[in-house]
Amino acid sequence: MSKIIFTLAMYITSMAFGIAQDSDYSLVEKTVSYYLDGGTNNDFETLKKAFHKDATMKFISKGVYKEVNALEFFKKVIKPGPKNDRKTKIAYINVAGNTASAKLEIEYPTFMFIDYMNLLKIDGEWKVVSKIFYRKAG
Repeated sequence: MSKIIFTLAMYITSMAFGIAQDSDYSLVEKTVSYYLDGGTNNDFETLKKAFHKDATMKFISKGVYKEVNALEFFKKVIKPGPKNDRKTKIAYINVAGNTASAKLEIEYPTFMFIDYMNLLKIDGEWKVVSKIFYRKAG
């Protein structure tokens, strides 16, 4: 009898963990979608929902390492206007406890950005804390 109770308890625990993972996965997906939708629609207010205020963006430009505050950067470059001609895709999301990572692909007519986002669950809310990216020609 105790073996059955133990097995049942383990099953319920694993089901609850699975549900939590699914819920966190959906919340991470929603967070990175703020970034994608805000960029596509030139909507800084939507985009900023994805980022922690101290989030960094790191990249290589003309062979030189650069690091900037993500929100300060996007606030300068995103201006209201027509929707951008681009296709977006969430290639993957991985969630482990209060950490997550996502690979995003943003395809423009002549180039593609490949973004890697790192997220933390802060005060119950998923936020991008760092982004690295690569601009691929063609």
